[in-house]
Amino acid sequence: MVSIQSSSEPRLLSRIVVTWVELTVVGFGGGAIGTSIGGPPGLIIYFVTTLVSVGILFYNVNELIKQWVIDTTDST
Repeated sequence: MVSIQSSSEPRLLSRIVVTWVELTVVGFGGGAIGTSIGGPPGLIIYFVTTLVSVGILFYNVNELIKQWVIDTTDST
């Protein structure tokens, strides 16, 4: 079976690339800021970086699931 997707639908590969770029930017940014500040504030920055990374993953997985549900309900 061949599935034809419209150009407005997010594709898995593009979502993976976007997620990877977002995680890389947040990771390097949080690591650089946390290292330059150091001490307890730096540790808090590392924790915030971790929370933001988890939020990015949840958001992107949620977007994929929402699109999958929309596609599934449209095809039935």
